[in-house]
Amino acid sequence: MIQNPITWPNNARCACAISFDMDADSLIHIARPKDSHDRLYPISMGRYGPTVAIPRILDTYRRLGLKQSFFIPGWCIETYPETVEAILKDGHEVGHHGWIHEDPISTKGHQRESFEKTLAVHEKVCGNLPKGYRAPVYNLTQEVVDLLVEYDFNYDSSMMADDIPYIIKTNAGELVELPVHWGTDDWPPFAHYDEIGYMMPVRSPSAGLAGFWEEFNAQYEAGGFFMLIVHPFLTGRLARWKLVEQWLEKTLDTHDVWFAPLADICAHVKAAHEDKDQTIRVEHLPYYDSPQQ
Repeated sequence: MIQNPITWPNNARCACAISFDMDADSLIHIARPKDSHDRLYPISMGRYGPTVAIPRILDTYRRLGLKQSFFIPGWCIETYPETVEAILKDGHEVGHHGWIHEDPISTKGHQRESFEKTLAVHEKVCGNLPKGYRAPVYNLTQEVVDLLVEYDFNYDSSMMADDIPYIIKTNAGELVELPVHWGTDDWPPFAHYDEIGYMMPVRSPSAGLAGFWEEFNAQYEAGGFFMLIVHPFLTGRLARWKLVEQWLEKTLDTHDVWFAPLADICAHVKAAHEDKDQTIRVEHLPYYDSPQQ
């Protein structure tokens, strides 16, 4: 099923993470910069994440004893510092997620400014520099990869080249890649957001989440890596999070899984690769040096 399975700590069958992209209302500001400040409904929808959903999520994790990873744009860290402080107080990881959720492709050639601006906010509000990165809309570019290596990041979580973690290697250095996929992202089943160009048919909580549990079952059977990508203002809503909470309780009780922040999963994979204890697949970047015709 998986050609190069990774042995997980304590012989767990599967490594698991529910990661969060706390974009809040950055999405409307980047999409409609001229009048976003007066678009009250989308602002309120985004604010639901840091003000209502995150406290609910933190309560669940506190009760279950779980630590996980939150990717937050620098603008959101600056705008919602109390929420970020609550996340950090509970021992969760906060990763780099751009400045105001700008698409890296749209700022190609000028990505250093927003990247470093976000680092400064991390240092000011979080008291440290992040070691993990997820590109807004997953649009990782070689320019950003080079910045990640330059600033000594340990991992990226934006690409989709494998079912399990792998290594991305450039001439400048290496990163662990903790791969994502749209099949385990809550945006397709739940995002109904005309102002930024998405009009998904909103599915019921059970139908929208069902595919995720099927993905988990396949990964668990293969001894792989299961990661959800959750937007708090979507899946953090009451009925949806209730089902996630129930799934967490059942899975922790009935399955041999290792739930951990992505930083810890990265450290395990990195150590296995460096010690040559296991064969971790390597992808070399850049894929291409010029447009392909």
